[in-house]
Amino acid sequence: MLRRRAPEEDDAVLIDMASLESGSGSSYGSTAHASEAGKQQVAPSRVGSSAKPPIDFVLVWEEDLRNQESPAQDKTHTHKFWRETFLESLRLAGLNMDQHDVQDETTAVHFILLRAPWAVLCYYAEDLRLKLPLQELPNQASNWSATLLEWLGIPNILLEQVPDTPPEYYSCQFKASKLQWFLGSDNQDTFFTSTKRHQILFEILAKTRYGHKKKGLFGIDQLLAEGVFRAAFPLHDGPFSAVPENSQALGLTQRQVLFQHWARWGKWNKYQPLDHVRQYFGEKVALYFAWLGFYTGWLLPAAVVGTVVFLVGCFLVFSDIPTQELCHSSDGLDMCPLCSDCSFWPLSSACTLAQAGRLFDHGGTVFFSLFMALWAVLLLEYWKRKNATLAYRWDCSDYEDIEERPRPQFAARAPTTALNPVTGEDEPYFPEKRRVHRMLAGSVVLLMMVAVVIMCLVSIILYRAIMAVIVSKSDNAFLSAWAPRIASLTGSVVNLIFIVILSKVYVVLAQVLTRWEMHRTQTAFEDAFTLKVFVFQFVNFYASPVYIAFFKGRFVGYPGNYHTLFGVRNEECAAGGCLIELAQELLVIMVGKQIINNVQEIFVPRLKGCWQKLYSRRRKAGVGAHPAPWEADYDLLPCEGLFHEYLEMVLQFGFVTIFVAACPLAPLFALLNNWVEIRLDARKFVCEYRRPVAERAQDIGIWFHILAGLTHLAVISNAFLLAFSSDFLPRAYYRWTRAPDLRGFLNFTLARAPPAFAAAHNRTCRYRAFRDDDGHYSQTYWTLLAIRLAFVIIFEHVVFSIGRLLDLLVPDIPESVEIKVKREYYLAKQALAENEALLGATGAKDDQLPSSESGPSSLGS
Repeated sequence: MLRRRAPEEDDAVLIDMASLESGSGSSYGSTAHASEAGKQQVAPSRVGSSAKPPIDFVLVWEEDLRNQESPAQDKTHTHKFWRETFLESLRLAGLNMDQHDVQDETTAVHFILLRAPWAVLCYYAEDLRLKLPLQELPNQASNWSATLLEWLGIPNILLEQVPDTPPEYYSCQFKASKLQWFLGSDNQDTFFTSTKRHQILFEILAKTRYGHKKKGLFGIDQLLAEGVFRAAFPLHDGPFSAVPENSQALGLTQRQVLFQHWARWGKWNKYQPLDHVRQYFGEKVALYFAWLGFYTGWLLPAAVVGTVVFLVGCFLVFSDIPTQELCHSSDGLDMCPLCSDCSFWPLSSACTLAQAGRLFDHGGTVFFSLFMALWAVLLLEYWKRKNATLAYRWDCSDYEDIEERPRPQFAARAPTTALNPVTGEDEPYFPEKRRVHRMLAGSVVLLMMVAVVIMCLVSIILYRAIMAVIVSKSDNAFLSAWAPRIASLTGSVVNLIFIVILSKVYVVLAQVLTRWEMHRTQTAFEDAFTLKVFVFQFVNFYASPVYIAFFKGRFVGYPGNYHTLFGVRNEECAAGGCLIELAQELLVIMVGKQIINNVQEIFVPRLKGCWQKLYSRRRKAGVGAHPAPWEADYDLLPCEGLFHEYLEMVLQFGFVTIFVAACPLAPLFALLNNWVEIRLDARKFVCEYRRPVAERAQDIGIWFHILAGLTHLAVISNAFLLAFSSDFLPRAYYRWTRAPDLRGFLNFTLARAPPAFAAAHNRTCRYRAFRDDDGHYSQTYWTLLAIRLAFVIIFEHVVFSIGRLLDLLVPDIPESVEIKVKREYYLAKQALAENEALLGATGAKDDQLPSSESGPSSLGS
């Protein structure tokens, strides 16, 4: 049972908490206390009364008026019983309800409009440890680029004045007994903001039972999953429709301000109004858009440098001597067959592929890999500073450690309670040992799904090998010459299809496993779910690029002794090398996925919205031209949260950093996508989604640690890419030991087929390898291997050392924020000391009061 300290020392009690403590048998998370709170009287001298509270939440269910005697009638009766029980529990919790019905000949849509009385709001605000304002402060929002441009005297085209800028506050956890301390406490209508009211109502809905908790019969989420209700959502602040351009911006609702200055496509070149986003959608959504905008801004220098590196490759294509030697090689330079039934082929036929490979494989790639490694380190370091600033300004720096409450689902299912060492309160508790066992079981399921991904990868490898053989036998000379590239391209498309399908399946499975693991807080639940899905998605998305980058062409063998996989000859890199194939794979997966996601995010919500409006048009026919606000919001799409948005961006970050040595254009494509993504996501939240319940957060959660892990992995990956997949080191070795102008480098990289193979086919041929005439590795191979391993060690040590130095030089928290935090800590200690001194003085005065024999008339009032 959650215990509270009775506020006997206060001269006015808004809600009689002592009477609530006297009840027995209630468990943590019960709404029974709130029902008593709703009956308490509010002192009229303290707060202004409100005739009718605003609508805080809407519940919707639909009733089919046809086939009343259908076989599913038993299920309908069960749903009706659950629904009535749930609504009656809400009434007992003190909520006010109105019902509005809309129907046509076949369907009736029932809307339950929930309102929370003042006393219930106060009780749950204290129970949830909500922070409310004590003192208003000037808005301290700042942007480093705006400050720099102002200092340089350059006009800032990114800056725009957004009306109704939310003020900042000193705030503290709400105490009903200290109501008079809080700003706006004299007005019930505006004291609790709409987002605070929504949080309170959702907490009540999430905890309310409609059956036995051991059977999971509690909470609005379960009722939505069972189909008892069709929707549950808070209302938007009116329509988002834009006002005329020449009208005054005064009097706009928060939603209209966000649409006018954030969600419109024409605002792509303006700063995001993050304070307005936070005020309307909560800290969690605001932090996502803050991170997305920050990451997109940092992509700009990476895109510029990557484009320059690519253009350098374009110039080198026409001046590179080894490429010219390949394109002008005589027809007598025959290459060995690519499969057992394939014919010999001239090396000059691979001229186009070699030129394309040269676009990405040159000396500038080494510089760009080093640049991107340090770019990723600085990105994360400066994001930590940005996050610390936002968390301080939005007063959520200690949310996870002190403020966050157990999840309602956890509270209802936890077998026991235990003392919280931080708050000193009894809270639901689930044994850590049992949770670890469940997490291990979930890890086994994850490994099984990873095995499925590996099986799909092997099948795609076999597909490419078989397809290359089939296409190479074509009578068409173009198809025959491009057989490996056609097989690779179609294999990339098939791999993308597998990725999308497996992703959908595993996300559902991960949700079930994470709920079963019984994580205490919503943050812990989301972190566990995120880690499961990301590990799977990492393997799902990156398995094929990793294979091409580090394994393809490594285990081919040599003519007369080729290695096979399930009877099919192992793949080898095309004439242009595996780096160009890796670049192709990255562009197909990364850009293809971005196009698919953007098409889905643009057209799927529109199609769903059109279907929803078409479905609801019949029931609106007799209602009037202007539907009620709850009907208009019901026609919108349910908000799906931020997980998929974060996942898309973090996977993109992996493509931009892990394989950047193979595709310098990746940051450019990411930048172009993100410019669209910011406004697309903003438009979804403002215009197309029902309003989500505002959630607090102090950072982006486990996503930051995933980004840090990808940054470290990128250093190692690019080191191996440059060492083993690129021609950079063989060219450098040849330039140092043979010819500085690289003449003869092409012949240096080609080995001759063993005499036995040449005799069997009555002709000789060449293949790409550092082997002698008998097929054994040559001395050059072992020398280059030592150079490659030394390069990997030196590269990663240099990058990690510089990254560590940057980490030490860049503080995680800005100095200005540290000073403010220390100042608040000092003031808090000073106030505590003064309060203790006041209490001590009061106690000493009480000791000197006349005894009871003097009578009450001698006591001061």
